Amino acid sequence: MKQIDLRSDTVTKPSAGMMEAMMTDRVGDDVYGEDPTVNELEALAAKMLGTEDAIFCTSGTQSNLLALLVHCDRGDEYIVGQHAHTYRYEGGGAAVFGSIQPQPLDFEENGTLNLEKVSQFIKPDDFHYANTKLLCLENTQAGKVLPLEYLEKANKFATDNGLILHLDGARIFNAAIKLKVDVKKITTYFDTISCCLSKGLGAPVGSVLCGSKNQIEKARRWRKVLGGGMRQAGILAAAGIFALLNNIQRLEKDHEKALILAKGLSEINHIHINMERVQTNILFADIKADMNALCSFLKEKGILIDNSNHLRLVTHLDISTQDIEAAIQAFKAFFY
Repeated sequence: MKQIDLRSDTVTKPSAGMMEAMMTDRVGDDVYGEDPTVNELEALAAKMLGTEDAIFCTSGTQSNLLALLVHCDRGDEYIVGQHAHTYRYEGGGAAVFGSIQPQPLDFEENGTLNLEKVSQFIKPDDFHYANTKLLCLENTQAGKVLPLEYLEKANKFATDNGLILHLDGARIFNAAIKLKVDVKKITTYFDTISCCLSKGLGAPVGSVLCGSKNQIEKARRWRKVLGGGMRQAGILAAAGIFALLNNIQRLEKDHEKALILAKGLSEINHIHINMERVQTNILFADIKADMNALCSFLKEKGILIDNSNHLRLVTHLDISTQDIEAAIQAFKAFFY
C-alpha cells in the first residue's frame, strides 16, 4: 500500500535526478569557502531572489534566526505575527541566542499584519522600552499569499518608521507562482529573505538567507557560532540547485491538487472549508470528528494527517491526483 502523506510538504523524497546531482557534483570545505557547489547554490539563490548575496543554511529555523541576529542587538525588539513561524515554531531562538524581544500581533484574515496596529506597538525612543528594530512578515502565511500592493505599503511603512523588513519566505515560490510573477517582484520590498528548499521545492535539507553582502557576512559569522558551519555540504547544496532549476513551475500542480482536495472534502457535511483561503498547497478545515479515530482510520488506509483540532492538509510533489482522489474517498468512508 502506498503511503499518502498529507501532513506537510517537508516529507518529500529526493527524485532520481536530484539524487544523481547529489552524488556527482563537486564538493570542498565550505567553512573555508571552498565548496564549489555551495558557492554555486548561494550565487544562484541571490540572483533568483534579486539580492547581492546568500548563505546556505541547514533549515528555515536557522536562516530566520540568522536574520534576526543580523538585524537586532541584545534588548532590541521585532514585531511579528502571533502565529508566525519565526515566533511560534522556532523554539524561541531569538530570545535564547540574541536576547531579542518579540512583539507578536494577530494576523489579519488574509495573512497580513495591519500596519496601523503595528504602528501602535512601535516603542518610543525611551530607555524604558525595548528598541523596536525589525518587522517580520510571512509569505505564504498559512498558505495565503500576501498581495503585492500590501508589500509595497509595508516597505514604505518600514522605511518611514525606521524599521528593517525581513520576510520568512519559506514558501515564497508558491506565492510567486500563485501571483504569476517573478519572485523578485516580491523580494524587492525586503531587506532579507529566508527561502526554504526542503518544502515544496523537494530538497531533503536546507534553506537560504538572501540579503546584502554586509548582511550575509554577518550571517556567516552567526551561522558558525550556531554550529552551522558545514564542510563538504555540496552534497546537500546540489539538491538545492536541482530544486531551484527544476521544481518551481511545477508548484502550480500542487496548488491545483490542493484545490481538488478542498472541493472534494467540502462535500462532506462534517467538514467546512473556506475556499477563498485555499490559494496554494495548504488547506485548513473546521472539522467535527473524533480526530484520534479519524487519524487511526486514515492511517489504516495508508493516509497520514496531523492530529489537531483544525484539519491542515498539504499537497506536494510526492502526491498524485490519484492520491488526492483516494484521500477524498477515505474521508467520505469515515463519515458515511
